[in-house]
Amino acid sequence: MALAVVGGVLAPTTIDRLSYDFGLPGQPAYETNERILAEFDNGGVIDPLAVVASVPAPSSVDDEQVRSQFAAALDRLPEGWRVVSFLDAEDPEVAKSLTSPDRRTTVALVYPPVLPGAAAYETALPQLTSTMASTQVAGQPLQVTGVEALREGGGGSDRPIIVEIAFGAGGAMIVLALVFGSLLAIVPLLMAAAAISTTFLLILGLSATTDVSFIVQYLVGLIGLGVAIDYTLLIVMRWREERAAGADNGEAVATAMTTAGRAVMFSGVTVAVSLLALVVVPVPFLRSVGFGGLLIPLVSVAIAMTLLPVILATIGPRLEWPRRKRHHADSRLWRRIGGLVVKHRIVAALLATAVLAAMFAPALGLRLGSPELTAISAGADPAAKAYRTATDAGISAGIFRPVEILTADAAVLDTVGAVDGVAAVAAPEAPQWRRGNQQLAAVLLTNDPSTPAGRETVDRIRAAAPETTVGGSAAEDADSVTAIYGNVGWVLFLVVVVTVLLLARALRSVWLPIKALVQNVVSIGAAYGLTVLIWQQGFGAQALFGAEASGTITFWVPLAAFSFLFGLSMDYELFILSRIKEEHDAGLSTAEATVAGLSYTGRLVSSAALILFLAFVALSTVPVIDVKIFATTLALGIALDATIVRSVLTPALVAWFGDLNWWWPRRKDRPELAHKEETRGSNTP
Repeated sequence: MALAVVGGVLAPTTIDRLSYDFGLPGQPAYETNERILAEFDNGGVIDPLAVVASVPAPSSVDDEQVRSQFAAALDRLPEGWRVVSFLDAEDPEVAKSLTSPDRRTTVALVYPPVLPGAAAYETALPQLTSTMASTQVAGQPLQVTGVEALREGGGGSDRPIIVEIAFGAGGAMIVLALVFGSLLAIVPLLMAAAAISTTFLLILGLSATTDVSFIVQYLVGLIGLGVAIDYTLLIVMRWREERAAGADNGEAVATAMTTAGRAVMFSGVTVAVSLLALVVVPVPFLRSVGFGGLLIPLVSVAIAMTLLPVILATIGPRLEWPRRKRHHADSRLWRRIGGLVVKHRIVAALLATAVLAAMFAPALGLRLGSPELTAISAGADPAAKAYRTATDAGISAGIFRPVEILTADAAVLDTVGAVDGVAAVAAPEAPQWRRGNQQLAAVLLTNDPSTPAGRETVDRIRAAAPETTVGGSAAEDADSVTAIYGNVGWVLFLVVVVTVLLLARALRSVWLPIKALVQNVVSIGAAYGLTVLIWQQGFGAQALFGAEASGTITFWVPLAAFSFLFGLSMDYELFILSRIKEEHDAGLSTAEATVAGLSYTGRLVSSAALILFLAFVALSTVPVIDVKIFATTLALGIALDATIVRSVLTPALVAWFGDLNWWWPRRKDRPELAHKEETRGSNTP
């Protein structure tokens, strides 16, 4: 409790120390971008802002008055800011790329100084916006847009994490109140609060030695909320079951810890192990996400092993107020579901597999990268309106994310200019674009680099020019995919092997961990497929999130989602299988044990999954497209896992394979906990 209080007090300090760096040390585009940023104080991975001028007919940007007014507006920008516009473009192709076909709309790219932190243009964007707002061209105000302006224009980027936690906790409180019907509903939330604040304290210590990504605060807050409540639910419900069977309070606590507590311990370790896939990836921000994700289940286990049994042993019985009815641990509904699934086990298993396979199909077309600009420009803020003004007029979205070339060889720029998909190469002679003999150029593309055509153009540029000369956000995106997924196969293999060994030890079975592994892969694949359908292809994105199709799935989401879902799904599998094994060890047949196990754990798993689902729904309200895509994948994964997989596929396969489930080399019998007959009732289906 002391650690939790200190962590809560220091939480604002922890959040202030979080990093917004997505760097890829050692990758060529990252190193080039670092050189550009160091030498020019702007550019690199940070895309430019854009000033949009749109004049009414019959005026055009070729009118002398329009040109002079636009030039006067740009002249008001501070000295040292890099600018490229149709006014000073030596290459007519540059002027053409920056101007609409009807010659009534034009865009100037502006590179202000970059600040570290969440908002690279925190100072420059308001300054540019106010400067342009006070200037008119042909009677029309100038507008400001650009990638960074679009990202900041969604609002809420500075919203404190407590907003999302409160949203998730509110949903959890409703579910817990329905589950317990007493003051016990408060206990899981208290355990979650202690786990979250303690983990924030550990993150504060971690931030003293390495950069920790800002994404960690959301994962600790919301995944911690779900995981800590899950573990508390399992133990408290088993404690209530033992008390309802006639055990005294001390005995009930001990039995709950011996059975449910053991499952919680293995579950927490399994979730932590699954996060090792992120910890060992050579990408700093993902590594910090892995550390944050690894800490929260371990701390949740520690809370469940220490603080929770103390509360149950001291004031637990008094928290049963005002519930008056005798607690029934097994659910008639889940017993009926289990009986139906077991009776039709083969059909149930095949149907569940077919449904999951159909959901997985869209994942075969998964594309990795940054969201297309259309996905972040669907709002009603001024930056989004300015972007649509330019693109609706016929100006390519590719100009807003130019590739940057830093070279001393002019021939390189000529070669790049001839690449298919390159609209023009802007290399102004102004001193802001040169350092010694090094020329910085902005390569304007005919397509958004997040689209398939745009990505191919970026690849061709990198093939045509020395890789140490090519920078920009699009080039670094390509390096991100290589850095994250280059050797990830071996990492995932090791994580899977360690997880299977842990489950084999927990369940004393060879087949059950293998079955769980296959189910997890199918379940996560189905979540990927639905995410691709919603975000990449846009089916339901507008209705659910008020956003357009992203065109791609953010490059780090699949690996991060796999790491979290793999562990969290194993939680529910272990909860169910541990109880089925307990019933089987007590003398029931596999079919009978499966029905009994589901009757005792079905309500628990569905309630826990609903709480975690609501936590991910809360995460999806974070006003960052990347986080929304990640939250969507997690929410879908948990929903599919708790319904189709654990409610249908798991019991169907366990019943189908019968005694094979319990095969264990050189198995040694050991005494198991005996259950009084009167607590079991009728356990036959």
